Amino acid sequence: MEITISSNNIIINGNIKSVNDFQEIKKTIDETITEHQSIIINIVDSLSITSSVIGYLNKLVLKDNINIQMKIGNSQLLKLLDDLNLTSTFHAKKA
Repeated sequence: MEITISSNNIIINGNIKSVNDFQEIKKTIDETITEHQSIIINIVDSLSITSSVIGYLNKLVLKDNINIQMKIGNSQLLKLLDDLNLTSTFHAKKA
């Protein structure tokens, strides 16, 4: 997995599957939200997302009032978010 940052736009390439991936995503988002209350997360090609990432993003939206917009490249992952009723929470849409 590889993360690229541009202002409030976070681009994630590769599969999100390990604890290290979660820690890297969390660190990147934590740094970004110190300057931005709204972030765009572009998940280019991951087939899945770990529950720890979902839980962390949920906390950001529901407790910390961070506005998240997700652009999902893989339709399987978008369907997973939809099945979990998280599409509206994360403002997720097909990239």
